[in-house]
Amino acid sequence: MASVFEGHAAASRADRVEVRTAAGAVRGRWYGAVAIFRGIPYAEAPIGPRRFGAPVPVRGWDGVRDTLQFGPCVPQPGHTGAVMSSLTGSTDDGSQDCLTLNVWTPDPGAAGLAVMVWIQGGTYLENHTRNPHYDAALLAGTGVVVVSMNYRVGADGFARIAGAPDNRGILDQIAALHWVQDSIAAFGGDPANVTVFGQSAGGACIAALLVMPSATGLFRRAISQSMPGTYFCPPLATAIADTIAGHLGVRATIDDLTRVTPQALTDATAAVIAQMPQFADTWGPMALTPTPFSPVIDGEILPCTPWHGLAGGAARGIDLLVGHTRDEFRLYTTRPGSEPTTPQIAAAFEHLAPPDGERRYRATYPEATPTQRFELLNSDWLFRMPSLHLADAAHAGGGRVWFYELDWSFNSRQGASHCLDFLLVFGTLSPAEVAAHPHAHPNAANEISHVADTMRTDWTTFATSGDPGWAPYDSRTRTTRVYDIRATERPYPQEPSRRIWAEHHFHALELQARKHLHVANSRKAHRSHRGDPPKGSP
Repeated sequence: MASVFEGHAAASRADRVEVRTAAGAVRGRWYGAVAIFRGIPYAEAPIGPRRFGAPVPVRGWDGVRDTLQFGPCVPQPGHTGAVMSSLTGSTDDGSQDCLTLNVWTPDPGAAGLAVMVWIQGGTYLENHTRNPHYDAALLAGTGVVVVSMNYRVGADGFARIAGAPDNRGILDQIAALHWVQDSIAAFGGDPANVTVFGQSAGGACIAALLVMPSATGLFRRAISQSMPGTYFCPPLATAIADTIAGHLGVRATIDDLTRVTPQALTDATAAVIAQMPQFADTWGPMALTPTPFSPVIDGEILPCTPWHGLAGGAARGIDLLVGHTRDEFRLYTTRPGSEPTTPQIAAAFEHLAPPDGERRYRATYPEATPTQRFELLNSDWLFRMPSLHLADAAHAGGGRVWFYELDWSFNSRQGASHCLDFLLVFGTLSPAEVAAHPHAHPNAANEISHVADTMRTDWTTFATSGDPGWAPYDSRTRTTRVYDIRATERPYPQEPSRRIWAEHHFHALELQARKHLHVANSRKAHRSHRGDPPKGSP
């Protein structure tokens, strides 16, 4: 797919543009009406003794640094840089210098432009800001400054490692937000008017940032798109990391894992992912997801789940826009060879659904096939209900929150699936690509520009003013902005699913053995209180 950046290349001016950041001067380039700076370092390379540590602010430099190319990606599957096989992290190809960010600005000489900081998803396992779908030229062209960053993923960013801080990938995001506070004014942005926005794993990181003490004061608004509701208790995260390290014959400690190359650790992670469904009885619901990583509720860096923190007023002063797509999980069930088997459907309802879930889904959606009920359950448990409950929590905590759902789709097979929303906001899915899609409905190519423009306008209006233009969400009316061929406001569209999950409380996922022990101890204490003999006593 041709990116917006590539589309601007032919019309770009030859002149360069220089800006002085807190660390030193950088040289970017104009492409049409937007100046782009790529590969600006915001932290030192996470190599050697820094590999599993908190990010270290980048050292300053003399002269002017060219920032014309995206920086290298962090270690992840498919990475071909020399850092993947290096134990010291030192390479000849520069592939270790991966903690970089990018800036798109319509006017580096301006003052007070709203700033939007993008945090991409990728199942906590992969992604990179050079992805053409994240090209922010069109978004910045509306009059905002846009920033994106690479952050550590996989075991380097999210595994629970003895001796290392948890949630290192999110700590990288916080380091980038500090960079924004220190340097974004030089690009025309207002450091007092920063909106973080992200999708999928990026949306869940944003929900975590809302309740992290170390992120306080770094942003004013937040947009969480399709956040997965998976956060881990420390024992579960420890068990997962121990299993990954065990594949390499080492322990999940800094001392052991710094003697393992990123490639070996990535390969061990892939081996565990292939085996994860076998761990469902001990690892619980997360074993049925695509990733072994999620933010860890360690009580310090991330003190509580976003739902708990927001309900207690932790982010009362931050405006929040949150929502999801209508058919979140259909992206996964429509891939070739991915239709769920009868045992997989049974396992999903056993481990994911609320009490009596299978009967309730059958009664609520009587016309649905088993595969459709499987899709509905996964959409609800992983994305839709966590997002809705986050809005409820923010409202309960006294915050201002707005809710949306994307219903429009160009693709009759996938529907309004996971990831479609950010393609529309960035405008990186063209009408020509839609028209060429084998499952596109007849008028989709004519509709996409209007739907995308509407979402993009709402996002930038929210970032600029704190009000996207429709009634705020509350737990009584549940006003939802529904994006279809025409955007409308109405009560939450997925009311049948909401009722199934109304009594469910999203919390940090636990190691199942620990959960069973807790239940057993509770029953034992209850019997003791009644004067009953312990179970198994004569």
